[in-house]
Amino acid sequence: MAVDTISSNQTIKDGETIVSAGGEFELGFFSPGSSTNRYLGIWYKKISHGTVVWVANRETPLNNSFGMVRVSGNGITLQTVNGSDGLIWSANTSKSLKNPSLQLLDTGNLVLWDEDHNINDSEDFIWQSFDHPGDTQLPGMKFGIDLVTGINRYYTSWKSANDPSLGNFTYKLDSNGFPQFILRKDSVIWSRFGPWIGPAYSGIPNYYQSGYYKYTFVSDGREIYSQFDLINKTPAIMRVVLTPTGEAKILMWNNQQQIWEVNLAQQFTDCDNYGSCGAYGICNINKTPRCECLRGFVPKFPKQWEAADWSNGCVHRTNLVCGTEEDFVKYSSVKLPDTRHSWYNMTINLQECEELCLKNCSCTAYANADVRSGGHGCVLWFTGLIDIRDNIEGGQDIYAWISYNEEKLLQLIDDMIVESCDQTEALRLIQIGLLCVQHDPKDRPAMSEVVFMLSNNTKLAQPKQPGFFMERFLFEVDSISNPNTKSSSNELTITALLARE
Repeated sequence: MAVDTISSNQTIKDGETIVSAGGEFELGFFSPGSSTNRYLGIWYKKISHGTVVWVANRETPLNNSFGMVRVSGNGITLQTVNGSDGLIWSANTSKSLKNPSLQLLDTGNLVLWDEDHNINDSEDFIWQSFDHPGDTQLPGMKFGIDLVTGINRYYTSWKSANDPSLGNFTYKLDSNGFPQFILRKDSVIWSRFGPWIGPAYSGIPNYYQSGYYKYTFVSDGREIYSQFDLINKTPAIMRVVLTPTGEAKILMWNNQQQIWEVNLAQQFTDCDNYGSCGAYGICNINKTPRCECLRGFVPKFPKQWEAADWSNGCVHRTNLVCGTEEDFVKYSSVKLPDTRHSWYNMTINLQECEELCLKNCSCTAYANADVRSGGHGCVLWFTGLIDIRDNIEGGQDIYAWISYNEEKLLQLIDDMIVESCDQTEALRLIQIGLLCVQHDPKDRPAMSEVVFMLSNNTKLAQPKQPGFFMERFLFEVDSISNPNTKSSSNELTITALLARE
């Protein structure tokens, strides 16, 4: 048999291996760390550490050294030599193969192909390990969903360095709404890398920039995936690994020191915890407290907010009425909110995007889908904006609904203090003041209510027409001397602003 291939009349037993043609990778049986269990896996051939990049039987280890891999017309099977332990692992095919071969490529991809297939065309592979990744992404691997076959390529951490079974963390593309990359711990969202916005992910825009490698993103109606490739055939040995603690690291092999060095790793902060500031909250790790409400919003539960429990987020200070004067507030350099309940279109521009949002009363925000070349494409949100992070170098711009009147109220704040004051608190004080000068005295709050509003962060009512206004009207003058005379006049009506008892 060829050193890198086995065919239907050949096997690989424990203690035997096949090596890719260029000597880059090796396939065989191994025991991880201090474990005595045996697994079928792929590791780097030229690295003394024997770093494993793929494991076949992660959940079904062998407790002996009698494992054997066989290729048949039905696919690949892993069992013991005498078959006493039954089927350990398999990769079945949907059709019977005439003369199948299993080959280990220099990319680290283990492929099954038939005699009438083109080995140089990946679409002709009957099965490939790159479609079933473990905790590692190698150059050339696709990370995402094949919409035609339904194959979802995602990464799952090892349970520990001694146990390659499924760990607690998964890193997966979520194609609901505008596609984004999500890290989960068990079934709970742990962190979001965000959607791909052209050069990088929204949540970590500088994470995948290097002179050694590049990331590309493809969404063509057939597949949605991200791919990691080395630049200009660099001789560097690199991989991305999802560790048992949930860290995604790009590692490079230092041959001189014989160690894996961290080339890049996401530096997790409290702002990377999913939804840490709740709906309509924005997180800035450089501020204390780190969470604040978007402009036009107030904490949903003020006492919890003051106690640094921000999980319930914020609500509109005043109810927005669809079709009235509202506007958008621009937030720059932010991580885009969770896009699972969004809509997107890659062919329209930002102005058209805004117009679409204005026409839909359920739309809460909009942004460009791609920031390259001045930006293009459109993303619309229709639910609460969750998991926004501020102060990201190279981050995205987003436009969120706000009362147009509120924008005008900001102009009432003295220019000397507008930047330094708490604008949320200032707007609240102005709104309370407007409630106190409403045209109809019955609408004005009592002093006890004013005191309560000043000392609590409760939601405020929308102020009505104030008491100072010009009124033009026609009236009859009651004149004894000339009862037939009619007069038209402009009157200035001044309402005495008396607080209710």
